[in-house]
Amino acid sequence: MDKVDGLVIGAGVVGLAVARALIQHPSARGREWMVLEAADAIGTGTSSRNSEVIHAGIYYPQGSLKAQLCVQGRRQMYAYAQERGIAHQRCGKLIVATHADQLPSLHAILAKAKANGVDDLSLLTPAQAQAMEPELFCVAALHSPSTGIVDSHALMLSLQGDFENSGGLVALNSPVDAAVCTPEGWVVRMADGTELLAQTVVNAAGLTAPALAAKFKGLAPHHVPKAYFAKGNYFTLSGQSPFSRLIYPVPQAAGLGVHLTLDLGGQAKFGPDVQWVDSPDDLAVSAEHESAFYQEVRQYWPALADGSLQAGYAGIRPKISGPNEEAADFCIQGPADHGMAGLMNLFGIESPGLTSSLAIGAVVSQLLQ
Repeated sequence: MDKVDGLVIGAGVVGLAVARALIQHPSARGREWMVLEAADAIGTGTSSRNSEVIHAGIYYPQGSLKAQLCVQGRRQMYAYAQERGIAHQRCGKLIVATHADQLPSLHAILAKAKANGVDDLSLLTPAQAQAMEPELFCVAALHSPSTGIVDSHALMLSLQGDFENSGGLVALNSPVDAAVCTPEGWVVRMADGTELLAQTVVNAAGLTAPALAAKFKGLAPHHVPKAYFAKGNYFTLSGQSPFSRLIYPVPQAAGLGVHLTLDLGGQAKFGPDVQWVDSPDDLAVSAEHESAFYQEVRQYWPALADGSLQAGYAGIRPKISGPNEEAADFCIQGPADHGMAGLMNLFGIESPGLTSSLAIGAVVSQLLQ
């Protein structure tokens, strides 16, 4: 049986950031680390099916991991992207109220942002918002200048490069089937029957992290949350975008509403909506939602023309809270929580997981060292 010091399961943006942080820790000198990825390439799951937004840290409950790690991670992300030449843009965003009854929510968002340490938001009148974005309709808006976008694939390639340059190995087409804790360490069994012995295992499998943890022999079932899958459909705009910033409506219960985001080439896309599904593999764009997209987008962009939207792509949020439940926080579960030496489970790492990835890596590294 081959032996390694540590394994990270999952080569999405969070798994790669965690692996990078672990192998670069001073205590890891001379230790052998691997990342095991079930797919034939890195970042093919949630990491490549999102809005690629660098979030400011506005919406999350004060003191939550989402709030803390988003604010920390945003600063780290901009610094890392600048240092490594990863394409990104601090374009800013507007959170818009389109009805008077949404104004209390807008003020509550402003207060929550300040409590989270996001102190650069400003409240705009309709005239001020329209001076920034002439096509926009609103009765008030919040301007977040520190929100941005990043090339997520280039980010993941850079994280992978850092990991491999430090001596790590990323193994693709390597799905994990189960694991068992033994006196010698964790015996991790692959789908093809081969086994690896590791002292440390980090479950960063995203959508399948709860299902995988359920196959870790010895881990009590009550430590494994139920997985829920909230699909988000995206539609792209044909033609040039009239907006230079991201436009977000006042948030909905399970998501942030059908918002307008931009890629680094200026192409606009709308989404994601929230569609609860039974399988993490349900990735077809639900075309029947197109009319709802027109209706929601026209709340803040009345000039959206018929026929302007085209089906884009869909992604799945790896949730550990279900419909009509309050959104769960990130769950970074270590030996102090479940009593299993050398095991770290990352559950429910949905948005702002991309923004928080470097900060999550630092937390996991600190907990495991």
